[in-house]
Amino acid sequence: MACVKHLVASWLVAWVALVAAPAAAAADERPSGDAASARQEQDGADAGRAEASEQPAAPAGQGDQDEASASSAFLRLVRNEEGKPTAMETAIVRYVAPDAQREGLCVDLIGVVHIGEAEYYQQLNRQFEQYDALLYELVAPEGTRVPKGAKNTGNPVGALQTGMKNILELDYQLEFIDYHRDNFVHADMSPDDFARSMNERGESIWSMMFRMMGQSIAQQNKDPNRSVDAELLLALFDRNRALALKRIMAEQFQDLEGAMSAINGPDGSTIITERNKKALEVLARQIEDGKKRLAIFYGAGHMPDMEKRLLTDFGLKRQDEQWLKAWDLTGKSKKNAAQPPRKKAAVKPPARQEKAA
Repeated sequence: MACVKHLVASWLVAWVALVAAPAAAAADERPSGDAASARQEQDGADAGRAEASEQPAAPAGQGDQDEASASSAFLRLVRNEEGKPTAMETAIVRYVAPDAQREGLCVDLIGVVHIGEAEYYQQLNRQFEQYDALLYELVAPEGTRVPKGAKNTGNPVGALQTGMKNILELDYQLEFIDYHRDNFVHADMSPDDFARSMNERGESIWSMMFRMMGQSIAQQNKDPNRSVDAELLLALFDRNRALALKRIMAEQFQDLEGAMSAINGPDGSTIITERNKKALEVLARQIEDGKKRLAIFYGAGHMPDMEKRLLTDFGLKRQDEQWLKAWDLTGKSKKNAAQPPRKKAAVKPPARQEKAA
């Protein structure tokens, strides 16, 4: 049972980190000829700006080191007075330019989990309407679009997430988010660049999974009075198994930054560091093109590193945050409410036949 405990915990935290997989698994539309040729024409102009996300123009004295070193939370559990979790929420955090030269510039970091309540994704769709440009993750060739109502296409990680969606009775991000909006901008690595970077770094999915296993074990050992083995066993036989499993799994998300550190290691990683760099290169281009209201829509596991880069490299200041409920953990939502046991219909005795006199 201990092996099951560590596997489930690592599986869930790794799912947050492997945020490229959902989009990549379902992205089977290829860029149009116009999009591809336009991108080739722009490559020459962009060559001198490729370093922009590393050192974009920012007024002197900004990017305070103390502020940059303090990562804000992008995912949290909400608990009631008894300490029981009632919801898992993700954050939308806003950063603004404090100088007059860039007045009006704001960037929202929108952290997401890839399976959640349908209303969660509907709220995000409404949120996306306000931006000049919404930068999204998708490990795919330049210009690739996610089909509307996309399904996973057999990618192993995508299949894993689909399995989790079914087990936890939640909905899938790609089935609800509308990636065909005019303001959506692809801001991620291509599969070739992703594979090349992992090869150069000597990385593999398995090595990251083993690091996640170790981090998960260490996390659970912090609370020796809690038996996740017993909780899992009870959850499997719970009348509302989906809700019970969600509550256990949601607890694993609390140490999101620790999980990302386990994946990244001291020198960063392709799946977090390099993809974040690519997203911020696209952000720098959008800013240079005059866009003012921007957002980056990526998995919550990417956001602590992205925040540090916005503060130090872009010279932005954190302004405020709002929280969206991704998972309902009360059992009150229609999809997760336990179904009462069916009552057997009473069998009526046959009608008594009166004999004719």
